[in-house]
Amino acid sequence: MRNTGPKTRKARRVGEPLRDKDAKYLVKRNYPPGMHGQGRSRLSEFAIHHREKQKAKWIYDVTERQFSKYVRAASRKKALTGDTLLQFLESRLDNVVYRLGFAVSRSQARQIVGHGFIQVNGKKVNIPSYQVEPGSQIAINPAKQGSKYLERLAPALREFKTQDWLLLDAKNYSGKMMSAPTPASTGSTIQMDLIVEHYNR
Repeated sequence: MRNTGPKTRKARRVGEPLRDKDAKYLVKRNYPPGMHGQGRSRLSEFAIHHREKQKAKWIYDVTERQFSKYVRAASRKKALTGDTLLQFLESRLDNVVYRLGFAVSRSQARQIVGHGFIQVNGKKVNIPSYQVEPGSQIAINPAKQGSKYLERLAPALREFKTQDWLLLDAKNYSGKMMSAPTPASTGSTIQMDLIVEHYNR
């Protein structure tokens, strides 16, 4: 059997696709690695909460230290902690770049941000965790628009459909955050309330 890589094995572990490419594979093997079709065992409450946290970390490709920091910051806000946590994760620059179609994955988005491909409000930002604010303009750095990466990206970007909280101008390699991301506007399936409970234990 072909080696599907660590990220697809993580998707099998949580039983849900973590990337678009995982969905097709999970149709055939929707059970954890190593179980060989024996079915899922009943999980404890702690295990369910922990799995949801792991799923969120893997989807947004953040470390435990980063994730814990977001949870603490969300808990200090007056809004629902789970909704605020999702907003922090979705507002990361690497995630916004991915959502706009400038990268095919969050890990690739992190790379191009780090390599100086992205501007926010006309200024180069090379920090993947940078928090994008509603109203901000996100664009490919003009100095990078002659790169082979952009040449390969252009055809797919013209057909790309982003989410409602973002606006994409594919012709000019730019976009705008129209509003703060919410569970409804992102279509998130992550149960953030379970994650908050996990950290409040």
